[in-house]
Amino acid sequence: MRLALYTRGASLQLGALLVLLLCSSLEGQENSFTINRIHMEVLPGGTVPNGQNLTLQCLVDISTTSYTQLPHQVLFFKDDTLFYNVTSKENIESFIIPLARVWDSGTYKCTVILNNKEKTSAEYQVMVQGVPNPRVTLDKKEAIEGGSVTVNCSVPEEKAPVHFLVEKIDHNTKIVKQRKEKTNWNQNFMTLEFPIEEREHLLVFQCQVSISVTSGSHKEISEFTRSDLVTVRESFSIPKFHISPQKDQITEGDELHIKCTIQVTPLAQVFPEIIIQKDKEIVASNKNGDEAVYSVMALVEHNGNYTCKVESRHISKVSSIMVNITELFAKPKLEYSSTRLDQGESLALSCFIPGAPPANFTILKEGTIISENQNFTKTAAQEDSGMYTCTASIGKVVKRSNAIWIVVCEMLSRPRISHNTKSEIIKGEHIEVSCQANGTFPISYQLWKANTILENYTKYSNDPAVFKDTPTKDVEYRCVVDNCHSQDKISSEIVKVKVIAPVEEVRLSILLNEVVETGKDMVLRCSVKEGTGPITYKFYKENQDQAFYQVTSNETQAFWRTDQASKKQEGQYYCTASNRASFAARAFQSNTLTVTVFLAPWQKGLIAVVVIGVIIASLIIGARCYFLRKAKGKQMPVEMSRPAVPLLNSNNEKVSDPNVEVNSHYGYSDDVGNHAMKPVNENKEPLNLDVEYTEVEVSSVDPHRALGTKGTETVYSEIRKANPDFVENRYSRTEGSLDGT
Repeated sequence: MRLALYTRGASLQLGALLVLLLCSSLEGQENSFTINRIHMEVLPGGTVPNGQNLTLQCLVDISTTSYTQLPHQVLFFKDDTLFYNVTSKENIESFIIPLARVWDSGTYKCTVILNNKEKTSAEYQVMVQGVPNPRVTLDKKEAIEGGSVTVNCSVPEEKAPVHFLVEKIDHNTKIVKQRKEKTNWNQNFMTLEFPIEEREHLLVFQCQVSISVTSGSHKEISEFTRSDLVTVRESFSIPKFHISPQKDQITEGDELHIKCTIQVTPLAQVFPEIIIQKDKEIVASNKNGDEAVYSVMALVEHNGNYTCKVESRHISKVSSIMVNITELFAKPKLEYSSTRLDQGESLALSCFIPGAPPANFTILKEGTIISENQNFTKTAAQEDSGMYTCTASIGKVVKRSNAIWIVVCEMLSRPRISHNTKSEIIKGEHIEVSCQANGTFPISYQLWKANTILENYTKYSNDPAVFKDTPTKDVEYRCVVDNCHSQDKISSEIVKVKVIAPVEEVRLSILLNEVVETGKDMVLRCSVKEGTGPITYKFYKENQDQAFYQVTSNETQAFWRTDQASKKQEGQYYCTASNRASFAARAFQSNTLTVTVFLAPWQKGLIAVVVIGVIIASLIIGARCYFLRKAKGKQMPVEMSRPAVPLLNSNNEKVSDPNVEVNSHYGYSDDVGNHAMKPVNENKEPLNLDVEYTEVEVSSVDPHRALGTKGTETVYSEIRKANPDFVENRYSRTEGSLDGT
């Protein structure tokens, strides 16, 4: 037995050891897992009545190599916003929303996260239908006209934003008297104030709320909830009229009393204002009592409709009454001879009553009695102009006629005309012409410019009428006046105004041509486009400060001329023009004109002859000098080459050495021991002359030999064809030998 127990214990120990070894081996290996599926279930369904519990279940299916369920994270989202998360090893996680409200409507989903893996379920739309009935409370159950009632409407079960609709209803007629709507974006209640109007007695208020689902495409609306009844008390009663004497027994002359009364409730804080009106005219009012009274002696004009209006803030109550008064006599009439009289004519007025009952009459001028008789006559004067009325009285009743305006016209004096300038003005300047006449106004003034009416002006006083004008040429003005007098219009004397035109567009020109022949006429013209004379013209030449000619003329052009033009008149010219309209003695300058003076043909011929003569004389003198120099040039080389034995010709005359002559002719110079060639062109002869060369044999003397020894040398002689005689002469002179053979 003991052995068996021992064996059994040993086997248990061995099994435990094997389990430990297996676990340790599994722990040394990495677990693998995968999320097979995740989905959400909504209980009891996608549509839930308001106030019912809502359960959201997230079901997760995970496969793993581990023997135990791995912990994972479950996240719940509403409209992509996380609102709940939990870490669990269970396959099902739930979230319960007790008493679901409209705010809980939306799109739900859940997500499972295990290590670095996650998976999200499909989205499920949840709709909570219905809205709890709102709660309505009032600040008072008894109100007064002109006061107000504050209504509070709320849905404590829901969340903002909530839209509220509150209505004020007449309990008796069931008519909606006023409606207000407003949305509260932050709270689930709204407080609104309703004024209490007149003639409201029993009121009830009802409220309805609406909430938009998160998506905004659907709105849930509640039922209407009614408040308690509100009793309205009058702040004051409808006004009542009291007429004394009774309205059917009133005759002109009676004392008429019209009284309007009201009853004011003790709850009223201030008295309303009572106003009595006849048509639109207020005849009596009272702000501090419960009645207003209008008292007057009755006349026919007091007939009409009277209104009593009682006002307090926005409460107004009105009542009306018609008052009829029996006429005692008709309103008097004022007759007149004319409403417009000339001074000195007769003014006749007469006052009468239709039916001609006996009465007392007075005639008044602007409130002052001028006659206590029925008729009034006088010679009209200026001061009689004014407003006239008359009155008729029988007993205490006095009636006034209509007003008549009568004008007595004084004859106008001849108008005086003047202006604010001298007898002449510069073109472009303004002129003010004043006209003044004495007489009854209004006075009509007309300003005539030549034969045309320039302007009309009416004055209601004897002040002068001032007209403005800008004349461009000489002009005549006169004034014509008129008023209510029967006389014809009166004209003033004529005023003449001279208008000086300033100089415009000065231009300088030359007659015929700008190129002038010497000895001919030269005429410059300085002209202006416009300008009033006298005009001063000045002619200038370039670079000269002073004018070389000046003239004053009434013409628009001036001339300067010279009969014999010469070269000194050549140059640039300009001119200036000015008149008394030139400001600050300013002269207007013309354009610049260039004038060219050329020589006459006979002058050109004379100059050519003189020039040719000078050239010929210069050539003759030059030729003479040339030949003289040539002659000297022939003698000097011969003498220098044979100083001791002069050459003689057959006539025993000295003959120059032909070699020297030839060399001299070619520009050669014989120096001692040196026969270098040197070009010389002393006479500056042209190098293109034709030249001939002649071979000549010349005897030369060797200085180392005896004087009698002779030799011959060949030289070349240059012969110029320009002078054939001279060449022949030279040639003939070089034919013979130096010794004459």
